[in-house]
Amino acid sequence: MGFRFSRRIRVLPGVRINLSKSGVSTSVGTRGAWLTFGKRGTRATVGLPGTGISYTMTSKPHEPTPVQTSAPEGEPMRRGRAHQLAWLLLALIVAALVARWALSQP
Repeated sequence: MGFRFSRRIRVLPGVRINLSKSGVSTSVGTRGAWLTFGKRGTRATVGLPGTGISYTMTSKPHEPTPVQTSAPEGEPMRRGRAHQLAWLLLALIVAALVARWALSQP
């Protein structure tokens, strides 16, 4: 039987450093939405707090998202769907953190 080690350190509200036997990762988010960056890739998790229902999307580092370096004239450049969803989720998390901070101010 192997042993487990896991420790989360809260750096700022919404920012955590995760330490485990397999390495270090960083998580950014709030209750219900987290974005985790580590050596195994990027993981976006969205859930309904208190229900146990969640959805996780993983982008592995060895699977690069296809990006066009140039586009034919008149055609916009396109990025992979996972890349767009990751940036959208990050924007939503930042917006939620800013709103939470603004509402907590007297």
